[in-house]
Amino acid sequence: MFSTRRYQGPVTDHFDGRRFLNAPAVPHGGLRDFLRWRKTSKPGPWRDWTEALPGPPPPARVARGGLRVTFVNHATVLLQMDGLNLLTDPIWSYRCSPLSFIGPRRRRPPGIRFDDLPPIDAVLLSHNHYDHLDLPTLRSLQAKGSPRIYSGLGNHDFLESRGIGRSRDLDWWEEAELAPGVTVRGVPAQHFSGRGLRDRDGSLWMGFVITGPSGSVYFAGDTAFGPHFEEIRKRCGPVRLALLPIGAFLPEWFMGRVHLSPEQALEAHRVLGAGSSMAIHFGTFRLADDGEELPAQRLRAALLLQPDPKPRFWVPGFGEGRDVPMLSGPTGL
Repeated sequence: MFSTRRYQGPVTDHFDGRRFLNAPAVPHGGLRDFLRWRKTSKPGPWRDWTEALPGPPPPARVARGGLRVTFVNHATVLLQMDGLNLLTDPIWSYRCSPLSFIGPRRRRPPGIRFDDLPPIDAVLLSHNHYDHLDLPTLRSLQAKGSPRIYSGLGNHDFLESRGIGRSRDLDWWEEAELAPGVTVRGVPAQHFSGRGLRDRDGSLWMGFVITGPSGSVYFAGDTAFGPHFEEIRKRCGPVRLALLPIGAFLPEWFMGRVHLSPEQALEAHRVLGAGSSMAIHFGTFRLADDGEELPAQRLRAALLLQPDPKPRFWVPGFGEGRDVPMLSGPTGL
């Protein structure tokens, strides 16, 4: 019922004609591993609900050369650069689920009210899991201003079948122009896709590198640690800002194939040569065994162990907006 149509296209190093693959290949955890996790699960604590006031409305735009980032929740970030407004994996829904009455629910409100968003020029969708590709939010964005949508191979047809237009599929390393002098490039991630029982890996997962006069920003989406970080640095150069996930990482023997731990996110920051990094994918939906506060606690502890000057890697508040320093600026927490 909920499965999507599989992508059809030529065989590549990461598509075998039916399924997309991680490169290098990483075997998925199967049903036996999943049942072992559920049987031995020791989930950390989460509050049932945290009421919080929304952050202030972001500016309408930033000037060419400017770079501002606002953390909404989970993997949803408002990225403002070079006169453009971009949203990553937007979700304002109460649940990340195919059903409105069951499935992971949010434990706090979004950090920014949907009605306070500035005009959105483009949306970047890293993959089709329900916590990253949320149809109700995409429909609301389409009604508000019909932004362009960029996602991995196989997602255009699905979005179009659900009445969401202006989408374009990208392959890994494929580039598109967002505006004169500003581009978005799909880059590899180590993860998987699927919305039902029969469409596992039927569409492509990815991160994005957005490049313009203000520099480059890397949005990782969902990913485990792997050689793709070094390849992104090699092909795209050091980035001014990296948006790196830190949550849903326990138990590491199971989740480590598809999600970064906080310590691995810090290592990814180093490999990428990022001037600044911001933590995402934490504190909103309970998706694994790590407690609500654990990802941020472990990242802060790892940062304290780093030699001075400390890497510039911060855990944002929900609704927090921040102007990002230049790549060559001073370091520090």
